[in-house]
Amino acid sequence: MNTEQISLESRVATHAALADPVRLQIIDLLTLGDRSPGELQAQLGLTSNLLAHHLGVLDRTDLITRSRSEGDRRRSYIRLRPSALDGLLTAPALTAQRVVFVCTGNSARSPLAAALWALVSPIPATSAGTHPAAATSVKAITAAERRGLPFDPHTPRDLDGVIGESDLVVTVCDRAHEELHHADALHWSVPNPGRIGTDAAYDAAFDEIARRVAHLSPQVSAK
Repeated sequence: MNTEQISLESRVATHAALADPVRLQIIDLLTLGDRSPGELQAQLGLTSNLLAHHLGVLDRTDLITRSRSEGDRRRSYIRLRPSALDGLLTAPALTAQRVVFVCTGNSARSPLAAALWALVSPIPATSAGTHPAAATSVKAITAAERRGLPFDPHTPRDLDGVIGESDLVVTVCDRAHEELHHADALHWSVPNPGRIGTDAAYDAAFDEIARRVAHLSPQVSAK
């Protein structure tokens, strides 16, 4: 079988997986952020067995991937594979007066996300933490320097009182997402680079956040 045939079969399988309305709804949700199976069940009104069936189809066609939560290890998150649907779907539109990025310590992932957002969107962005650290991570600062991102150290702040009614909330940390319980928050399951502590781990987190910011920013307009 030649490469063109393999590509054609892959495309046919992808379109077949998306032809079901429930699976298309799942993908629509995942285009904006990651969801746990329980969150998908609640949002779509599915039984666990039916959800498992649909996720299995999406998994077998390489449209989704799964990761274990760094907070509640009994929990997992479903995410859309990068570039899995390039050109296939219309992205949903969102409106916000401001974007608030949230992680646990507000020392690396969330401030990096806010700084990256400022480069690509006119909509203001800020960040906060559920359990703020004492200072910005030095490793996050050097990761930003390696990528040429303007990133001034800041004093991590508590999330309490930060989120406004017209804000779009994006959690970039499993622990923060599971503590926050914000019904409308988007979630990006970005691994905590501090758990490994290497430059490579911080670079990987930076690149993942940058990819997601680039994907989300065109879909958000000012409210």
